[in-house]
Formats: sequence, C-alpha cells, structure tokens
Amino acid sequence: MSDNELGLFLRTHREKIGPAEVGLPTGPRRRAPGLRRSEVAALAGVSVEYVIRLEQGRDRRPSPPVLSALADALRLTMSERLHLHRLTKAADPGFNCRGLGSPSRVVRPTVRALLDRLEPTPAVLLNPLSDILAHTAGYERLARPTGLLDTALPNLARYVFTDGRARAAYPDWDHVADEQVAALKQGPFRARPDMAAFADELTVTAGEAFTHRVDAIPSLAKTSGILRLAHPGAGAFRLAYETLELPADDDQRLIVYLPADAATAAALDQLDRDRTQPLRLVVR
Repeated sequence: MSDNELGLFLRTHREKIGPAEVGLPTGPRRRAPGLRRSEVAALAGVSVEYVIRLEQGRDRRPSPPVLSALADALRLTMSERLHLHRLTKAADPGFNCRGLGSPSRVVRPTVRALLDRLEPTPAVLLNPLSDILAHTAGYERLARPTGLLDTALPNLARYVFTDGRARAAYPDWDHVADEQVAALKQGPFRARPDMAAFADELTVTAGEAFTHRVDAIPSLAKTSGILRLAHPGAGAFRLAYETLELPADDDQRLIVYLPADAATAAALDQLDRDRTQPLRLVVR
C-alpha cells in the first residue's frame, strides 16, 4: 500500500472537478475525468512539474501559500482544506498531532448522559479505530441482530471487512466499505502506530477488499447521508445519519441515526416498543 496520502488526495480531488466548474472550456479531446494537471497548475499559479511532483509524492511539504492556492483551484471545502494541511504536517518525520498513544476508550460522564438522553434514537460512539465504545439501546436493537455487537470489543470496520454477515446487513456494502476506509484515513493514518497496526491487521484478514480502497480512496468520510440496513427481524431500513465530532482530547465521534422515510419510522417504532434495555457501555 502506498503512503502517499497527500498525492492521492490532490489527484482524487482534481479528477472530481469538471472544467466548466472552474470556467474552463470542456473541449472534445479529454481522455480522463476532471481537470488536467496543467489546468490545476495554471489555476494555482505553480508549474505543472510541481503539481506532478506533489501527486507522485516526490514533494510532500508545499508551503502554506501554495496549499492555499491549490485548495482554491480544487474548490476544497473548509474541512478538506484543514485536512490538506494535516497531510503536509504528517509528512514531517515524527509528527503526530494526536500523539503516539492508543486512542482513548474512556467515555466521559457527560457523553454517557447525552447518549441516555438520546434514547430511543439509535446512536453509537466510536474512536478513530472504529471501536464501538458505547451506544444507546436503540442502536442495540438495530445492530445486535446483524452480528455487529457479538464480540466483547466490537469494531465497526473489522465487522464490515471480515464478517460475512456485513454484506447481507448493508445492501450498499461497497459504499459502506469505502466510507470505513475514508474514516480510518482521516488524519496521519499510518503515521499513527495504533492505526498502522490496525491497517496491517485488515490487510491480512480482509485482503484486497481493504488494500485497494486504501490505495484509491482519500480520507474524509461523509459526515451525513443515508445508510440502508437490512435488519434480520424487522426488514429494510433507510437511516439518515449525522456525525458529531467530539473535542480533540476525546478523539471520538458520535453517529446518530434517524428514520429517512415513513416506513423506517414505523419499523423503528416497532423495535422501540421494548425499551427495557439500558444504555450499554462497551468499554469502561
């Protein structure tokens, strides 16, 4: 697997932008999607050779003005701009904005209280490795029948890539797998020892289903969208999700699921009639 995350990020975003979006003629001779390197170079005011060096990983430390110009040329959002800056920092040997320790498994009392107040809404708390730290009983009723919570320390990415039941649970499995890789790569990725070890594990256990995504998908998973879930007992669900990032000291994210249509709302109501299960903390 390549460690050229900066180059992958720049190339992927270049290929997503059409010429018309930046005021350039489309032309009849385009063989590849998106902008040409020469067009990005012209928009950013740098040489095409420099754009090539960045995409190939031969230069990983562009200056702040160049980063800003590239971000403007690629029409990056604010979160994408911040991540672009982090990728250049991660190229410095020994740099790790989150330290070298393992991600925290501690759930603050106020976060536990927040989850309790969210009942019966399905909600789950994850760390950067996608370990499931805590969840509501509403999430338990959704996820338990799929097998996601069967292990003592459940992990969402490990379930998606290594448990055969995941492909039945997620009708859009390919998209779910893409998003899991994008979430894992948010940040220095292999510059973090814990993340590098987890990536090595999935490389062995999941094989190409994982590795080809690592090589092709830039970081930054979608923070909202629609998840389709095939519940073994209650049928098909369409869930709108929102991701809430907790402060850097926690380095955790809370995902809340809401019904995306009337049928899903009715199915959730059916599951929620039994509300005897308390909030479950997976790791204390």
